[in-house]
Amino acid sequence: MAISEIKKGKLFTDEVMHHVKNAFHFVDTDLNNRRRLFFDNAGGSFRLKKCVETYARLAATPDCPERLHDTAVYLQDIQNNGQQGFRMMLNVEGGTVYTALTASKAMFDMVRVVSDSASGSNMVTTVLEHPSSYDAMEQNARRTGRELRVAGSNKATGGIDVGEIISLIDQDTALLSVIYASNISGAKLDIEAIVSQARKIKPDLYVLVDAVQHAPHDVIDLTKTPVDGISIAPYKFFGNRGMGLAWLSDRVAALTHDKLNGKPDRYWDVGSADPAQYAMFGEIINYVCELGSYATDSAEQRSQFVAGMQMIALHERALLARLLDGTDTTIGLRKLANVDVYLDHQDLTRRDLILAINFKHLDPVAAVKEYDKRGVTVFERVNTSLYSKRMLESFGLQGAVRVSPLHCHSAGDVDEFLSITQEMAADRQL
Repeated sequence: MAISEIKKGKLFTDEVMHHVKNAFHFVDTDLNNRRRLFFDNAGGSFRLKKCVETYARLAATPDCPERLHDTAVYLQDIQNNGQQGFRMMLNVEGGTVYTALTASKAMFDMVRVVSDSASGSNMVTTVLEHPSSYDAMEQNARRTGRELRVAGSNKATGGIDVGEIISLIDQDTALLSVIYASNISGAKLDIEAIVSQARKIKPDLYVLVDAVQHAPHDVIDLTKTPVDGISIAPYKFFGNRGMGLAWLSDRVAALTHDKLNGKPDRYWDVGSADPAQYAMFGEIINYVCELGSYATDSAEQRSQFVAGMQMIALHERALLARLLDGTDTTIGLRKLANVDVYLDHQDLTRRDLILAINFKHLDPVAAVKEYDKRGVTVFERVNTSLYSKRMLESFGLQGAVRVSPLHCHSAGDVDEFLSITQEMAADRQL
């Protein structure tokens, strides 16, 4: 692959773009069939048609998988295949797959269990964590009488420097919890370097990662980033709400946790799992592998999945470059008068497809409303929100308009968004 394609991305071919748009519900219109650009995928992504259809079909059956008849065995196979698909996605063997109603609940559970068993007088996290991670760390540090150390953000990159995190870790660190990518700036943390350098200081350090925001955008490989726990949310990864997925290393899974006495020591689910949710997740895996078949002749599932995620990452990087720099006929956000692009790091390989912008004559809430009038859905990140305040203030910001397209969008969609943004920037009456 050419260096320019790695740095600036590579758009899907027309054939692939057609395939992708047809695979999802409501990419170009809302549920009332009105034309819409949905650029709020960081809050919950487009839904794959097959995810919705498969979930509905499986959810309709009254059968319990913990039985002996044919349908029960079929449902158990779906659950097992879903778990194996999750392991394949992470490129990891063994460990325990744990489901909760949300990824937030799974993270709270992981942090609590490790906090109860790990040795050490301090816990380390970052200022950019989602509240489900940050609050879990803060509450459990306070409950167990430990110091909570918080790595600060880099206002230039929108992320967290590796050295900032490593400087807080010592032999007395019980747990490190980090986010894979910021849900405000899109900046990716260098998890591989963080884990490697942290374990040089304390080889048996427990490390948990929140990959909810990052998972839909690029490859995750736990052979390169050997963490002890990682969580994702299928509803932000082309699937349905109602399921949080976590993988736990054997040593974390074996720690004392809530469980039924008769279950194996490393079993974390309490109560019956939902086979329909696993079937839904299986369709996500199938979709990415199908996409990967455009780029590889391999019949091996992991190879297909990696190829598909790499195609997604490159297409989204090309969309990000187009949003920022425009084209010969369309002005990009970086050069648009009356628009500020925050946390605009030049190296697009270190960013997922999320932008934080603002208008000089509109506050973020007003801007979001104006976008909505023009058929564009974006989201305001403001410091009055518990989901935004800590992160924004670390960047010295009071608020921003978060723009988060997905690989389902085309170059034409980006150009339409830029045209609308230019109109808004030029309208001083707003």
